[in-house]
Amino acid sequence: MASQKNKQKERSIDRDLPPLAPEAENGGEEKAEPSRPTEGTTGGAKPAGETGKKGKAARGEIISAEEARKRARELEKKTAADVALPTPKITGQTLPAPTDEGGLAAYLQRIRQFPILSAEEEYMLAKRWREHADVEAAHKLITSHLRLVARIAMGYRGYGLPMSEIISEGNVGLMQAVKRFEPDKGYRLATYAMWWIKAAIQEYILRSWSLVKIGTTAAQKKLFFNLRKLKSQISALESGDMKPEQVKEIAERLGVPEEDVIAMNRRLAGDASLNAPLRADEESGEWQDWLVDESTNQEEELAEREEFELRMKLLRQAMEQLNDREKRIFEARRLHEPPLTLEELSKEFGVSRERIRQIEMRAFEKVQKAMREAMQSMRGTD
Repeated sequence: MASQKNKQKERSIDRDLPPLAPEAENGGEEKAEPSRPTEGTTGGAKPAGETGKKGKAARGEIISAEEARKRARELEKKTAADVALPTPKITGQTLPAPTDEGGLAAYLQRIRQFPILSAEEEYMLAKRWREHADVEAAHKLITSHLRLVARIAMGYRGYGLPMSEIISEGNVGLMQAVKRFEPDKGYRLATYAMWWIKAAIQEYILRSWSLVKIGTTAAQKKLFFNLRKLKSQISALESGDMKPEQVKEIAERLGVPEEDVIAMNRRLAGDASLNAPLRADEESGEWQDWLVDESTNQEEELAEREEFELRMKLLRQAMEQLNDREKRIFEARRLHEPPLTLEELSKEFGVSRERIRQIEMRAFEKVQKAMREAMQSMRGTD
C-alpha cells in the first residue's frame, strides 16, 4: 500500500512539471528528433500536461520525486534569453500568414481582428514573456503588431518582389524584436520592433534583387534604398544614366562617391543576359558580340616590349662613350626619378650650376648622336 501511494505521488509530481527538453526526456542518452510543426503553426510546443503524458508513454518509466524536483529547479534557472520563441497553436488561433492565393486584402482584413494593446497591457505581456517564457503572451504581442509589419512592408512595393514574401520577412523581424524586447527600458514595442522589421525586409530584398550580390556595405545599402526616392525629387529620368550634376547632388546628399551612384543606378535597371538577342530577329546577334575587349593585344604587347628592350640596349651602349662625371650627371638629370636639381649636383662636384647644365647638355648630345648612328647601322644591315 505504501509503495502504491509513493508511486501515485511521483506520478502527480511528474504531471505538474512543465514540458521537458528532448534531451531531458531521454535521460541524456539519445537526442530525440524534433517534431515537425503541424499545419498552420510555426512551433512545436504543446501544453505541459499533454507533453508530460506523451513523454511518460515514450519513456515507459516514472521518474522519482527527487529527480522531478531537480528538473524543476533546472528549468526555473533558465533565463528568458535562453528560451527560443515558438509560435504554437493557442486557443484555436494561429499566426496568419499572407499568401498569393488568398490575396493581400484578405490577409489585411484578418489581422485587423487582433486588438491593439494599451501601454499597460503591452508591458504586462512583455514581462510575462521575458520572465516566465509565456508563449501565449508572446503570441498576443506579435499578433497585435502585425498591422505595423504590413504598413512598413507597403513601403517596399516598388522592388518587383511578392508582397506576401516581404510581409513574411517582416513578421520574422517582428518575432526577433519580441524575443529581445525589454519592457523596463521605457519605450513601446512598436518603436523597438520597427528597426527589426525594416532590417529583415531590407536583407530579403538585397538577397533577392539580383543574382550578383549588392549592398555589401552600409553606404551601399543606404544608396540602394534611397536612390529612387532622390531621383524622383530631382526629376531625374527613371531609366538610363543621369546627368553629371544630378549624380553630384545625390552623392553629396548621401555622402557617397559619385562612382558608386553611377554604378548603383545602372544596377537598379535589373539583370540582363549577355546571350539575349539585340532585336527580335534571330540574325541580329547577341549583346555579347558587341562587347569590347579593353585589354591590349598580345601581339602589340610583344612588339612594344621588344622595342623597349632594344632602346635600353642602345642607350647602355651609347652611355659607354661618356666619362664618369658626364655619366653621373646624365643619369641624375635624365634617368633619375625625381631628377636631382642643379644645386644638388653643383655641391656634389664643387662647380657652379651653370657648369652642371653645360655638362648635362654635352652628355645628352653625345648619347643622342650615338643612338642615331646605331639605329641607322641597324637599318642598313636589314
